Amino acid sequence: MLGDDTTRDKLWRIAARQRGYFTAAQALKAGYSYQAQHFHVGRQNWIRIDRGIYRFREYLELPSADTDHLVRWSLWSRDRAVMSHTTALAVHDLGIANPAEIHLTVPPGFRAKDSAVVLHRANLAAADIEQHEGFRVTTPLRAIAESAAAAVDQDLVDSAVADALFRGLTSRRRLLHAAQELGARAELGVERALREAAE
Repeated sequence: MLGDDTTRDKLWRIAARQRGYFTAAQALKAGYSYQAQHFHVGRQNWIRIDRGIYRFREYLELPSADTDHLVRWSLWSRDRAVMSHTTALAVHDLGIANPAEIHLTVPPGFRAKDSAVVLHRANLAAADIEQHEGFRVTTPLRAIAESAAAAVDQDLVDSAVADALFRGLTSRRRLLHAAQELGARAELGVERALREAAE
């Protein structure tokens, strides 16, 4: 009932790619019945994070990364969400972004909701997405353009553009092109940031 070493090893390998997080469905696939899952939560071998989302207790004692909590939201969305906007700026350590809310871009038909996240609906191109440990995030270029399009504080866009140019992550031309694809508001925000960076 409780799972042998092979069962635990299977689940551990899955969770290790997700900063210790896993879903009830992943545990079931690894060989843990729902009864066994309930047992491990009761014994606090697994920490219940949300409905159907758990984390191995051992990970609470390991050094954590600032982005660990984002894995939870990727699992919550069943891997359909991409960290985006100012959340992506923070993941890439661009500028002064430190959002209080988590921004996720999800497909237009996505139905789940949670008050802890801000959902943006769009079909992202593969070229606009990077894979991180346990979650996906929009590229620095896309993150800047989409943040400008969302009319965030101009200081956030200015600082992100300055950092991206300084670190050689993109060019002025590519930034303008990405902004133009997202509309006039994004273009204006990026143009202002580029002027600021040139001074």
